[in-house]
Amino acid sequence: MTEKLVAEVEAVPHPTFDEFVATIEALRSPDGCPWDKVQTHKSIAGNMVEEAYEAVDAIEADDTPHMLEELGDVLLQVVLQSQIAADAGTFTIDDVCRTVNEKIVRRHPHVFGEVQAGDANEVLDLWDQVKMAEKEAADAAGGEAAPEGLLDGVPKSFPALKQAQKISRKAASAGFEWDSVDDVWEKVAEEMAELREAYAAAPKSPNGKVDGAADPAALAAVELEMGDVLFSLVNVARKMGVQAEEALRATCGKFRTRWAFMEGAAAGQGRRVEDLSMEEMEELWSMAKALEG
Repeated sequence: MTEKLVAEVEAVPHPTFDEFVATIEALRSPDGCPWDKVQTHKSIAGNMVEEAYEAVDAIEADDTPHMLEELGDVLLQVVLQSQIAADAGTFTIDDVCRTVNEKIVRRHPHVFGEVQAGDANEVLDLWDQVKMAEKEAADAAGGEAAPEGLLDGVPKSFPALKQAQKISRKAASAGFEWDSVDDVWEKVAEEMAELREAYAAAPKSPNGKVDGAADPAALAAVELEMGDVLFSLVNVARKMGVQAEEALRATCGKFRTRWAFMEGAAAGQGRRVEDLSMEEMEELWSMAKALEG
């Protein structure tokens, strides 16, 4: 079935991709670029994250020319990392493409197999089930080696909200899940009560902040309870089918826009936002909010 579906898609050659791969190979050649020749997987690892974030910024801004450029920068990181591996004799860009293609086909049995998936949420559940089966097969093939844990595949370098949602989704795929959104809201209420209790017991400075200098353990306890509240809210988002990271990014963008309006309005009065009273700030905030509508 896989071959039939793929065969039905009109094959389009990609000579510019091959040309780009050759360009990167030339940069790494003995007569190539002094900088490119000395790079290692680790030396440019941070660039992958940076370029990915810049691509997301372009996507969210709906800036097509910028998106084109930033996606190219992401591709550059993939091809350069692959060329570094090819030079070391470990793998090539063809191996990367082959591996990801096999994985995508394997994880879409509802397209390339006989499994049914009615909506996007069912597809995500199915994806996790296939990943779990892959992990079990890998563990079995590994013999006596310590098997990889279910959550080991979630990068610790992920932003905290994205990491929390990935962790909770994987746990849910293993059956560690609430029955309904209402059940998760009860957990949120429970965690908020524990947060209030920890905060009430902690020493505080005159401005109401926990005095970590006076009692570091109390500050750590409040931080942990705050984390539990946030993690519970991420589970609410997951149960609702909302991506918590993207939701908060959207709110940050909205706040930036409203704040910029306030700064512009204040500047029009020959003032700074810092010089406005709270009442004046709230009035400008309401104006910015109304303009969005």
